[in-house]
Amino acid sequence: MTANWLIAILGALVVASPGGAQVVTAQYDNARTGSNLHETRLTPQSVNAAAFGKVGALSVDGDVYAQVLYLPSVTIPGKGKHAVIFVATEHNSVYAFDASVIGAPLWRVNLSGANGSTLAVRDVACPFIRPEVGITPTPVIDTTTGTMYLLARTKEHGSYVQRLHALDVTTGAPRHEAVQISASVRGTGAGSSGGVVAFDARRENPRAALLLTNGRVILSWASSCDVGPYHGWLMAYDARTLAQVAAFNATPDGADGGIWQGDAGPAADAAGHIFAATGNGTFDAASGGRDYGDSILELSISASGFDVVDYFTPFDEKMLNEQDGDLGSGGPLLVPRQPGPRRDLLFMGGKGGGVYLLDRGRLGRFTRGGDSLAVQTMKAPGMVMGAAAYWNGRIYTLWSSDVIRSFGLTNGQVNPAPSSQGSHRFADPGATPTVSSNGGAGGIVWVVETRTWNGSDRPAVLHAYDASNVARELYSSELNAARDRAGVALRFAIPTVAGGRVYVGTKGEVDVYAPLVARPTGGARTGRGD
Repeated sequence: MTANWLIAILGALVVASPGGAQVVTAQYDNARTGSNLHETRLTPQSVNAAAFGKVGALSVDGDVYAQVLYLPSVTIPGKGKHAVIFVATEHNSVYAFDASVIGAPLWRVNLSGANGSTLAVRDVACPFIRPEVGITPTPVIDTTTGTMYLLARTKEHGSYVQRLHALDVTTGAPRHEAVQISASVRGTGAGSSGGVVAFDARRENPRAALLLTNGRVILSWASSCDVGPYHGWLMAYDARTLAQVAAFNATPDGADGGIWQGDAGPAADAAGHIFAATGNGTFDAASGGRDYGDSILELSISASGFDVVDYFTPFDEKMLNEQDGDLGSGGPLLVPRQPGPRRDLLFMGGKGGGVYLLDRGRLGRFTRGGDSLAVQTMKAPGMVMGAAAYWNGRIYTLWSSDVIRSFGLTNGQVNPAPSSQGSHRFADPGATPTVSSNGGAGGIVWVVETRTWNGSDRPAVLHAYDASNVARELYSSELNAARDRAGVALRFAIPTVAGGRVYVGTKGEVDVYAPLVARPTGGARTGRGD
C-alpha cells in the first residue's frame, strides 16, 4: 500500500458520515432516487418567501453544469474542520467552499494542465455548452478514501484529450496521475477503421454523471449536437489504481446510441449491476446483433469486460430513431423495493414521450407490436429529458412542457392519475426533481427552471413544492426577485439540498438559498443564513 493511499484511508475517518447528510453522487444515491432523507432544518413550514431566500452567491470561473456535492465534516489542512461543498466548472476548475459561509474557497485547482485549454464551441461544433467546455458531468466521491473522481476535457497542442482525475477532497491534490481516456472495440460501425471502432475524444461528449460502484468508477458518453461519427460508450476504471477495467460500445456495428440522460447518472443496484439508457441509433440486438440504440441496458462487469445482462427496447424504436425521439434523453430511477410480485422496479421516460415501468428481474427486451413485457407504459404530455425522483411511495416527475406531478405506487403499479400536480407549466426541458425530508416526514420537492434549448439567457428559478401535495408551491426565487433572483440559467440543472441549504449551479456562480436571519439594526444581512 502506498503512502498516499494510507493517508487517504486515515483521512476517510474525517470525511465519512454513515447515516448522516452527505451528497457524494448525483441525485443522492446510486439508485438515483433524487431524495435526501436527512434534512432536518428545511420543512414545508419553514420554507416560504418571508423566512427563506437567497443568502449569497459563490463566484467561480466557469459555468456549473455538474451538481454540487457535499460532505458534512472535512478537515482542511491548516484551516480546520468544515462542512464542504464541491463545485466543478466548465473552465476545468474544482472548488471546495465552506458550506455555511459565502466566502473564498478553501481550495481550488484547475485540471487543464500547463499545456492544455478548455474546448471552444468551434471545437465541438455545438453551441449548447458555451463559451467553453471542460468539466460537464457530475463528479463522484469515495468517502472511504476521501477521493473525488472527475472527467475533464482539454485541447493540447491541437489534440483533443479527456482524462479521469482522482483528487484528495481535503486539498484538491491528485491522488493518482490522471488517466487519459482511450478505448477500442471490434466492430464495423461509424468511424471504424480495419474492423475496429476507437473512442474519439473530440466527438464523444460526457453529459451523464459519474457512478462509483463495487470499487469501479463508471463513465459514459454521447455526442455534441448529434455531430458524428459517435457512439454511446461506457467505461469502468478501478477506483484505487485508475486502471481501465472494461469498455463497452452500444453500437459497435452501427452508429449513435449515445448516453445523455439529461445529465442524470447511470444507476446501479446493490449487486453492482449498472443501468443506463441509450438514445437514437442502430438497433439489431433482437435479431442477433450487438447494437442497442434506444434501449435501457442492464450490464455487469466480468473478467472479459462489460456483459449485457438484460435490456428493454420499445417496440417503436425504429420510429423513435427516425423522429429523434431518444429514449436515452431520460435517466433511470431504481425504485426502492416494493411489496408484491414485482419488487424491484425501474422507472424512466424518453424524448418521444414514452414512460416505462419495468421489472428489473425481467426488463422485457424487444417485442414486436407492443411493449407487452413492460410492467406498465404511460405517455407524457411532452418530452422526458431528465429523471424522476422517489419519496414515500410516490414518484415525482417534471416533464418538458408540463407541470410538477406526483404519482402514487401501489403493489408495484403506478397510478396513472396523479395524486397531485402543480399549476405552473415548465417549458423544455422540464426538470429533474430533488426531494428533501427528515425520513418520511417534512418532504419538499425542489426543481430548477432552466433555459430552453434555443432560448435567450434568463435567470434560473428555484421552486419548492410540498411533497405531500405538489399543488402547494411553497417558494419561488422570483417571488422576491430583488432579493432572491438566481444567476443566468443553464440547462438540466439539478439542485443540491444539504445541511439546511440549497445550492443551484448557474452561469459563473453557485447560488445559495437558506433560512434567513434577521437583519441587525442598521446593518446588512450576514449572508450566513444561519
